[in-house]
Amino acid sequence: MEAALTRSRPVAALSLAALLAGAASARPQELPAKQDDLLAKLRARVQAVDARLDGVLGVYVRDLATGARVELRPDEVFPTASSIKLAVLYELYAQADEGRIDLGEPTRPPVPRVRGGGILQDLGDRVSLTWRDLAVLMHVLSDNEAANVLMRRVGIDAVNRRLDALALPRTRLRRQMMDLDAARRGDENVSTPRELARLAELLARGEGLSAPRGSDLLAVASLPDDRSNLRRSLPGAVRAVNKSGKLEGVRCDAGWVGVPGRPYSAAIMTSYLRREADGEAAIAEISTAAYETFDRLARSSEYGRLLGERDAPR
Repeated sequence: MEAALTRSRPVAALSLAALLAGAASARPQELPAKQDDLLAKLRARVQAVDARLDGVLGVYVRDLATGARVELRPDEVFPTASSIKLAVLYELYAQADEGRIDLGEPTRPPVPRVRGGGILQDLGDRVSLTWRDLAVLMHVLSDNEAANVLMRRVGIDAVNRRLDALALPRTRLRRQMMDLDAARRGDENVSTPRELARLAELLARGEGLSAPRGSDLLAVASLPDDRSNLRRSLPGAVRAVNKSGKLEGVRCDAGWVGVPGRPYSAAIMTSYLRREADGEAAIAEISTAAYETFDRLARSSEYGRLLGERDAPR
């Protein structure tokens, strides 16, 4: 239950091109004492949010420049709600890279099967969209029927096999969106804070994809979603890949945030919420704290003087 600030074991360097944020290669390293202290204060802010929240909170924040982590219940399984759509999006692009799907192929989505399915319910029955169009609707508008159409196209089992191949075994897609019967049977879409943050990193880097495909995936995954409490806490100039999720008693958000020179990934997951608005406020507060920390680290000299300019606020 106790939050922990740790440093990762040696990991492979993340290249400048992969991070897409002007960062130097991410080699694990010992942090200077003052930087270590600053991350310890981020840890304390996370603990303070946890102490106030009437619910259960899981957090994983990873400094991609050094490998340092701030974490709280990082390996506990939480419902993902719509955040699981990151896995569907990655599988779509992986299959396109393998030549199994043409993202530009027009398709006529069926009449939505579920209430609350999204904007597809309001479009005419003769509308023709590409698979990429459906991906944009799923990611930006969190359109549930667009997500379901894509799940039927790529296959739920294929998504889970891909997650296994990406070493994300506790992240599971078990049902389509808005399938309450499946949820009542216990077939919930789930992940852990550590794995969900890692998934956002993989999308940002285009892990395992050709460069053009990875670049287009990043273009879709970084389209803004102003409903996201994680993204709302960031300046508009900062590029981010993220997906929020909402269910009864559940709020979560996960993302990769491209602070130039100091990118980081984060997943903030809540459950058993007495008040869902409190979960949203917790995500926003922790996201703000994380950004403020890494922005200062990115703009500081080795002695802690702030030299760079702050990104303009939203």
